[in-house]
Amino acid sequence: MKERILAYLEKDARMSHSELATLLGITEEEVSDIIAECEADGTIITYRTVVDWHKTGKTAVTALIELKTIPQRDKGFDSVAERICNFPEVKSISLMSGGFDLAITVECANMRDVAFFVAEKLATIEGVTATATHFELQKYKENGVIYGTETTDKRGNSW
Repeated sequence: MKERILAYLEKDARMSHSELATLLGITEEEVSDIIAECEADGTIITYRTVVDWHKTGKTAVTALIELKTIPQRDKGFDSVAERICNFPEVKSISLMSGGFDLAITVECANMRDVAFFVAEKLATIEGVTATATHFELQKYKENGVIYGTETTDKRGNSW
């Protein structure tokens, strides 16, 4: 039951305990107890809203930065990842398989700030051996939510 409640809340965190109880055929008190337990043990970390910032007029640049690093003895990649987590520009960071070790999503005011972040903050971390930066041009889907459909190619190609 816990997993079903979490799945519903992941899709819509605004669902009331009453709605969940009705959908799942349990009492509202049972739903409240399960949610409280999940909040207390850290299973539910936070509640978020997916916002289409483009519609608000907010201008920012989002970039995916791939990073290669040398794992540290007894800590692996954790110490580098923990250090990177502390930068306010960082929106997410994940350990990856493949050609790079970490995938970092950052948000900055402009492309120059992203370049500065990579050159002055990431590249200077001990053990970092390479980075590759990819700029987000258009967001189509985030956290399972599909954004408004726009079919034009944002890369500026003329083919």
